[in-house]
Amino acid sequence: MTPVLEISGLGKTYKSGHQALSGVDLTINKGEIFALLGPNGAGKTTMISIVCGIVTASAGTVTVGGHDHARDYRAARSMIGLVPQELHTDAFEKVITTVTFSRGLFGKPKDPRFIEQLLKDLSLWDKRNAKIMELSGGMKRRVMIAKALSHEPEILFLDEPTAGVDVELRRDMWNMVRGLRERGVTIILTTHYIEEAEEMADRVGVISKGKLILVEEKDELIKKLGRKTLTLNLAEPLEVVPAELAQWNLQLADEGHELVYEFDSQAEATGVPSLLRRMSDIGIAFKDLNTRQSSLEDIFVGLVHQTKAGEQELGQPA
Repeated sequence: MTPVLEISGLGKTYKSGHQALSGVDLTINKGEIFALLGPNGAGKTTMISIVCGIVTASAGTVTVGGHDHARDYRAARSMIGLVPQELHTDAFEKVITTVTFSRGLFGKPKDPRFIEQLLKDLSLWDKRNAKIMELSGGMKRRVMIAKALSHEPEILFLDEPTAGVDVELRRDMWNMVRGLRERGVTIILTTHYIEEAEEMADRVGVISKGKLILVEEKDELIKKLGRKTLTLNLAEPLEVVPAELAQWNLQLADEGHELVYEFDSQAEATGVPSLLRRMSDIGIAFKDLNTRQSSLEDIFVGLVHQTKAGEQELGQPA
């Protein structure tokens, strides 16, 4: 694959001494959708702000489409579109005016046909003469995307693109993002919605405390780190887990009507057959059973907890 964005050793320490980023290395391939996950304060927005030229890095390099971000800023920045988390635009401007103006800021020649098609693609054409202040929150978010795409960038950053957006509009925006990717635009998004990454991303990065702790193909990540949960619906409820079943570390749920067993789906011996045999031996019957694969959210929460636990062992504040 052809890399379109290369980040090496990226770091940011503010004057207050707060280290927002530390030694981040990341390569984004052309045409992929990359989701960057992390809790509040993890460094997601700082990283995007550095790449987009809003914040100056303390260390490291950024290369965009072969252009060094520091030495060839204009060429690098012209390849990037940014949809920030906060909605910043002139409330009294008309939609078509503000999008056309954004194109001009990057030195692009006027192209009414392109602007018309862009607004149609984003379901904004009927609102082209409306003032920004007259639009709903979802429509304002679409205007921000139109502004970011007005100069025909190759990379689009979406910082929490569906924050505050209802579920139906969120689905519409997912479809729109897929359409952009089909046209060759590389998408990098930060999100708090795990299902957003699970639904759309090709690869997932997890950032915590300013460090990129994992980058993996989404499907491979779920396959590699995912665990399965076996839930047994019991014929008779239990008050406690019998001592004879202690080695499986079972949990009771649904007021004793369910036994829950979590296991590594990739392990050579999952422990499931031996558990079922042992239950039969001691006379515990079940009416039904089902298994559930761990979601990306389960994995994300586990990774962040592991990182915090590691810092506490080293004597660092969690």
